[in-house]
Amino acid sequence: MSNDPNNLINEPSSPFASRTYREIWVGNLFSNVGTLVQLVGASWLMTTLTSSEQMVALVQASTALPVMLVAVFSGAIADRFNRRSVLLVSQSFTMLASIGLALFVWEGWLDAWLLLAFTFLIGCGTALKTPAWQASVGDMVSRATLPSAIALNAVGYNIARSAGPALGGSVVAVAGPAAAFITNALSNVGMLAALVRWRGRQQSSQLPPEPFLSAITAGFRYVAMAPSIRAVLPRVTMFGFATAGVQALLPLIARDQMRGGALTYGLLLGAFGAGAVLGGLLIGRARSRFEPEALFRLSSLIFAAGTLCVALSAYFALTLTALGFLGGAWVIVLSTMNVSVQLNSPNWVLARVLALYQTAAFGGIALGSWTTGWLADQLGVTEALLISFALQIVVVLLTLKFRLPPAEGVNLTPFPWNGALDPPGVRPQTGPIVMTAEFRIAKDDTVVFLSLMAERKRIRYRNGARGWELVRDISDPELWVERYRVLSWSEYLRHRERLLMHEAEVFKRIRELHKGTEPPLIRRFETPQAGVQSVVFGTPMDIS
Repeated sequence: MSNDPNNLINEPSSPFASRTYREIWVGNLFSNVGTLVQLVGASWLMTTLTSSEQMVALVQASTALPVMLVAVFSGAIADRFNRRSVLLVSQSFTMLASIGLALFVWEGWLDAWLLLAFTFLIGCGTALKTPAWQASVGDMVSRATLPSAIALNAVGYNIARSAGPALGGSVVAVAGPAAAFITNALSNVGMLAALVRWRGRQQSSQLPPEPFLSAITAGFRYVAMAPSIRAVLPRVTMFGFATAGVQALLPLIARDQMRGGALTYGLLLGAFGAGAVLGGLLIGRARSRFEPEALFRLSSLIFAAGTLCVALSAYFALTLTALGFLGGAWVIVLSTMNVSVQLNSPNWVLARVLALYQTAAFGGIALGSWTTGWLADQLGVTEALLISFALQIVVVLLTLKFRLPPAEGVNLTPFPWNGALDPPGVRPQTGPIVMTAEFRIAKDDTVVFLSLMAERKRIRYRNGARGWELVRDISDPELWVERYRVLSWSEYLRHRERLLMHEAEVFKRIRELHKGTEPPLIRRFETPQAGVQSVVFGTPMDIS
């Protein structure tokens, strides 16, 4: 199947073949339009409440900051609970916050800091929604169409970026900022209706949800032990920090460089969004011609060139054109990194990994917006954008040694265990549990064995093990014992449940090195507590 979004709507295997995905995609499109109408209203309202360039830039920062602060918790919530329910709650919260903001404007109660507080609350709704929405896409479409669905999400958001700002400028110019906030509240109705119709995939695990803090720790641990994810997060932070300045200062560019008003600001944002839509439509073709690394570098250099043009331009048409290129490059870079993350993360931790990705991206954007606003206060808008251009070149140079993972990802299908472990006398809270595996390895295979066990160690820790070690019998050098522990029997079952097919291949290669007539012996020990007898149980052919 082609991943080119130009052909997606006409393909039987398109993500749009799923009614659920189609309805929620359309609802999310209108919701995003409303969000951008609200952003235009808030940004322009701030220019009337204060003369500080930094406060204007903080409107965007206050929207992005919650993603950095809340997204990790949101990801854990989305992985522990029904993602449909999480989406319903977040969408409703956003609607109520927008209504509250409109009420404060109408009653004349709003000042600059209260405006930032409301935009922060609306950003919290987005932070709760985003990991659940992105992780839910795989529940709505097949894995084969997932890259196309990710591209369509980017297209939808940037269709909103194209229409929303221009609509927002018109609404603010005709009816004032309060009308923009009510528009945002009403835009959530379609998404809420689509979510009510959707019946999400039932949780396949029979285990209870992880404790909340343990779930958050598991997300951090997985990322720390996943090289393919670690390659993305620092890069997206640096990219967000270096490129945030253009969008953060766009109201000032419209007012000072273009000598315009709210409508001019909306048109400039619309040009950025239109370019992003075109970039989203070209992602499929670009991915087929370039590796992720080359695509990132080319798009980053295009963004840098566009930033330089915007910084120096005094002509409306030239600035519009440059912003179109900026939007296209922006969506290609972020979509490329998002695909890499989604196709290299298993479902059990997907929302948490996406939350950390969003934290990295929006943390960079929030810090970059504040920094650029401060520079504009100190030096001027043009000088702040020139510094942003220089930082973007530095980011490209810094990432030369760290390649993005392949976009096709790995086999993330859970390993199909034969039967369930249910030893007598063992309860879910029994523990800690210590697991040992005994291998007999020929001397000539030691180097290969140790290399495979290093990968096995990473897999164990990534899936929840603690205190992993590998020891060899002094009196019998061919005998090796692997040992690790988990906090309880339920955690051990969760650890087994997380094993993926590509990880099981590593385990299979280790078993093939084992010599002798009997398979490796697996033993599981309950750590004895005071006055409690220890339990030992084992199976000779267990892959774990």
